[in-house]
Amino acid sequence: MRRRQLGEADRIVTLFTQEHGKIEAVAKGARRPRSHLAGRLEFGNECSLEMHRGRSLDVIVAAEILRAHWTQIVEPARYVVASVIAELVDAFSEPEMAMPDVYELLCRAVAAVATSSAPGALLPRFSLRLLDLLGLAPPLESCIRCGGALSRERMWLDAQAGGVLHDACRERWRDLAELQPVDLDNLRALARPKGGDAVVAATPGSASAAEELIAHHLGRRPKATAELNELGAGR
Repeated sequence: MRRRQLGEADRIVTLFTQEHGKIEAVAKGARRPRSHLAGRLEFGNECSLEMHRGRSLDVIVAAEILRAHWTQIVEPARYVVASVIAELVDAFSEPEMAMPDVYELLCRAVAAVATSSAPGALLPRFSLRLLDLLGLAPPLESCIRCGGALSRERMWLDAQAGGVLHDACRERWRDLAELQPVDLDNLRALARPKGGDAVVAATPGSASAAEELIAHHLGRRPKATAELNELGAGR
């Protein structure tokens, strides 16, 4: 997901694994031109790794590529979207906590971004699915304040409360984003697991809602968002 230099020839890489969640490991000699690790531990690649325990960090001994997306992801719009995805998984995951569902979501998302002509359009669904797997998904059938079934009249996103409000439950002094019925329907479809009535494309209102929910739970906007907005990233 990310890497930094260590010494003259090594790298510390942050990995997200199926069995052990997020870990950091040393790739010795990875910056040397002839290193067998150099072209394998690229951002977005899925690899099978052979490792051994070190004193403070695990050491990568060998790597075999299972799925390589680097040559496609290196395109600027795709790269910045993949960077947002990796940043979110990195930020929301705890070290060495197995999260197999998140691993599967991450792999599917990176593969989709690698072939998409509009990669930014994939972020709202990824964001909502990630929040769902983390147990942070907003309730989309009932008002977050009163618990009543959401009407199809006026509804408002309250990201700080973590959901959607009836018009009657809205605090008038707060500047909240209004959701149209089509946005709420779209949010529900985006948040559904793969298959069934799930959709990929987001309405502008639901895309903005997903972004606000992520920013609230993260405590900030992803760092790569500024570059994403500059590029447009196919949205």
